[in-house]
Amino acid sequence: MALDGAMLHLIKKEIEEGILGAKVDKIFQPSKELLILAMRGKNMNRKLLLSAGANSARIHFTEYSVENPAQPPMLCMLLRKRLCGARLSAIEQPGLERVLLLKFDAHNELGDEITLTLAVEIMGRHSNIILIDERGLVIDSVKRIDSELSSMRMVLPGLLYELPPAQEKLHLLDGDVEAFSTRIRLCKGQRLDKALLNTIQGISPVVAREIAYRSTGSTNFAVDNMNESHYEKLHDAILRLRALLGGTGEPNLISVNGKPTDFTFIYPRQYGASAVSSVYDSYSSMLDDFYYRRDLSDRMKSRSQDILKLLANTSARIAKKLAIQTEELKKCADREQLRMSGDLINANLHLLQKGDMVAEVVDYYAEGCPLVRIQLDPLLTPAQNAQKLYREYRRLQAAEQHLTELIQQGKADLEYIDSVLDALSRAESERELAEIRQELMEEGLIRRRKTAPAKQPQKLAPLVFLSDDGFTILVGRNNQQNDRLTLKESRNSDIWLHTLNVPGSHTVIVTQGQEPPPRTIEQAAQLAAYHSSARQSGQVAVDYTLIKYVSKPRGAKPGMVIYTHQRTLFVHADEELAKRLAKSGVK
Repeated sequence: MALDGAMLHLIKKEIEEGILGAKVDKIFQPSKELLILAMRGKNMNRKLLLSAGANSARIHFTEYSVENPAQPPMLCMLLRKRLCGARLSAIEQPGLERVLLLKFDAHNELGDEITLTLAVEIMGRHSNIILIDERGLVIDSVKRIDSELSSMRMVLPGLLYELPPAQEKLHLLDGDVEAFSTRIRLCKGQRLDKALLNTIQGISPVVAREIAYRSTGSTNFAVDNMNESHYEKLHDAILRLRALLGGTGEPNLISVNGKPTDFTFIYPRQYGASAVSSVYDSYSSMLDDFYYRRDLSDRMKSRSQDILKLLANTSARIAKKLAIQTEELKKCADREQLRMSGDLINANLHLLQKGDMVAEVVDYYAEGCPLVRIQLDPLLTPAQNAQKLYREYRRLQAAEQHLTELIQQGKADLEYIDSVLDALSRAESERELAEIRQELMEEGLIRRRKTAPAKQPQKLAPLVFLSDDGFTILVGRNNQQNDRLTLKESRNSDIWLHTLNVPGSHTVIVTQGQEPPPRTIEQAAQLAAYHSSARQSGQVAVDYTLIKYVSKPRGAKPGMVIYTHQRTLFVHADEELAKRLAKSGVK
């Protein structure tokens, strides 16, 4: 995962088309390594995000709002003083290096026109954002680099700004394409993708692997094994890259198991069916989506660690108890033999006497009536031995009934925990986490706070979608919301959907007395599959029936219902469909 120089070349075009000539209206610094410039121009108002984070270095437009500190950092105040009101006049990129130089027409304290430069260096842990004056001197930077951190290139106020050292690589947009092949031929003993990475300026590992794949059909192909046919395909692949960089490219976000893992400016063929590639209209929207989803996932995981740990421990405890109860239940399976043995002893009392160790009697229950031996307690009379066997039979009979109920309850508890884990995996806000915590408090899994908040927050509404046929589709976010949606807020004529034998959200088609067409039912089923723990599966079975056929058993856990008159659809969870049908403002 890397924002390479080639993609930065395309982002540069996107920024130039969007805000070149615009003025800096406001500047924010939400965190130490993140800046947001609010740019304003004629009929235009955009937010430009600049990040120097080691694992999130980037520059692009953003639509998301970020919470700012109450007191702006010193660097933020300095940037406001020097850049607010300045006009973005040019953007430069040295070759295809991962550096953009944003040139601003500004005024100094005397009112003279000057050019200030904001250098955005996107180089992993060495990323930085540096403000440079009209003489080329560093005014300040997000990261100050002194001699202890780097003896090669220091970045400190008052020092002359120097570009990062250039790499001895070929510029993708300059020179003869044959020069690339000539350099690659010299890379003996290397994999092709590694040789490309060391030869071509401005490409990331994912692009190098893609070129190798398009040239040889493999991402793990050795240069030594290449023939002339491979070099011809390599020639074509590099020409294709040049054409993309001459235009707008193909913004692609790569996801594996629903989690965004990488992005690139060329449609990736190397992954086959193991990954999903989503095409975006712009690089800004792609990067905005990638980092929002990645950071949201990490943030939610961090803030829900205590719940995850609690549920994991509870699940393990219940599973251990179930294993013990199941073993005990197996011992109850032979209880009928005890009753029959008691009957046989009673039938032969006249042949037995106190002190006998064994009763050898005819087994009238077995075919052929064979002789059987029954162990006796010599201290008891034959009748007392029979009563002892009956008592043990009744004890095991009661134990079986009790254990069966306990096992059913344990399985229901595990199913409930799985449903909470599913809701937790899809939580996207603090309010959703708060509702899940509240639910667990009410179920006695989390201790209640001694002092409850003075005012309870308003309960979240279900997710709202609009089918292509104009029907509203509602999807619950958690178990308590599922109960409200299904049992209180829906009408008997509405259609209820849920994944078969898989934890997931209750989904309801609001029919308003009409019969929805098959396309709407199928889209609702796809939404139900997407908002379930089976979203990464292939085909997902989804049951649907009328709300009037759905009910909640007495004492059942939140979200647990039973239903009849159902039909089953087999669909695929579709993230793109969920995004397209989602109504704005429902989050």
